[in-house]
Amino acid sequence: MLINKFSLKQEFEFPQLKKWLSKRNESNLEIEDKVRRIIAQVKENKDQALLEYTRQFDCPDFSLTNLKVREEDLNKALKEIPAEDLDIIQEAKENIWNFHLKQKQNSWFTPQEDGTILGQIVNPVNKAGLYIPGGKGGETPLISSLLMNAIPALVAGVKEIHLVSPPRKNGSLNPYLLATAKILGLKDIYAVGSAWAIAALALGTETIPAVDIIVGPGNIFVTTAKKILQGQVGIDMIAGPSEITILADKKASPAYLAADLLSQAEHDPLAASILISPSPILLEAVEIELQRQLDNLSRKDIAAKSLQNWGALIEVPSIEQGLKLVNLIAPEHFEFIVDNPWDYLGQIKNAGAVFLGEYTPEPVGDYFAGPNHVLPTMSTARFAQALSVETFYKKTSLIYTPKHYIQRQGKKIARLARLEGLEAHARSVEIRLQN
Repeated sequence: MLINKFSLKQEFEFPQLKKWLSKRNESNLEIEDKVRRIIAQVKENKDQALLEYTRQFDCPDFSLTNLKVREEDLNKALKEIPAEDLDIIQEAKENIWNFHLKQKQNSWFTPQEDGTILGQIVNPVNKAGLYIPGGKGGETPLISSLLMNAIPALVAGVKEIHLVSPPRKNGSLNPYLLATAKILGLKDIYAVGSAWAIAALALGTETIPAVDIIVGPGNIFVTTAKKILQGQVGIDMIAGPSEITILADKKASPAYLAADLLSQAEHDPLAASILISPSPILLEAVEIELQRQLDNLSRKDIAAKSLQNWGALIEVPSIEQGLKLVNLIAPEHFEFIVDNPWDYLGQIKNAGAVFLGEYTPEPVGDYFAGPNHVLPTMSTARFAQALSVETFYKKTSLIYTPKHYIQRQGKKIARLARLEGLEAHARSVEIRLQN
């Protein structure tokens, strides 16, 4: 079987698909136990624990002198990258930066006629940690992940940004990653990865300071560490495997659709690639095209397993019903390839990011257009949203009430406090009524 097939004729059948997809999110208690032990080791032994884990899993000859990347390594990396590649990275940076500039927020204060002043103070967190995966032992540098995670923090005004990424076998980081960091102006970079890097950022070591929030994608060990440590440190989200849902009409190109499904399937055997359409002819054509394109794909084995386990071609009665199914799935990426997609925009409620039209494939958002590609997965787009400048803000309420406010409203406040059984709260207000 190349891919799963469903025919959902009635809306009451839709939840069966959601139930099927939810099986990707089952907890792994064995991994949780391993990660808890890793966190305990880092808490107790700090840099020494990072050294031992890195030698065991990444670089046998690693030393603590390799842990923090030197400024000269950043400068050297910048010279090693072809000029045309640096231009592409710079242009992508500018697109992403300009998009996130629109998300900046300011403190605000609102005076009332009675002299009360209410407001909100907006400050960036002081320290942020960025986790960037190694990517095939450091040979496929995740440039886009660095851009997408660093830029919102920089726009927010975070003073200290600490970047961690697993080293290659020789103890270094890929020059493309270092060059991108240099372009972004990042200086605090550490060659360390996996759950022990997350623990270091959350708890602090002799070399790596504890941060206020950790963002960035990673494997199950990274995700589990973030899950366990949230509360001690802020995190962006608990991210699952990548996913795409496409809703297309009969006019859509089977070749385009197959290519887009495979663009997610090649990520991970757990990635979910779903095509929904009211056209059985289109679905059949896409299945044929999937097989043709899969045969020529370098990551064929991964993509094939992904399609077999979590890919789906789904027939629905209409585009309108298809949109209801999309909202139930609440996908990370949603491509909407129909005539006049703008006419339906108000019906799209749950999606991490929406890609409209046949010439807006998901990689446009992954790499270049500007919106952030760190998105909610596993149906959490029902309540969560993309990584943004707001992720790095903390908002503080401000309240000022003058004496005459207490004189006029104090008894009401005290009464509410006593209704909740909090006598000291009531007296805290009433003592001011005696003057």
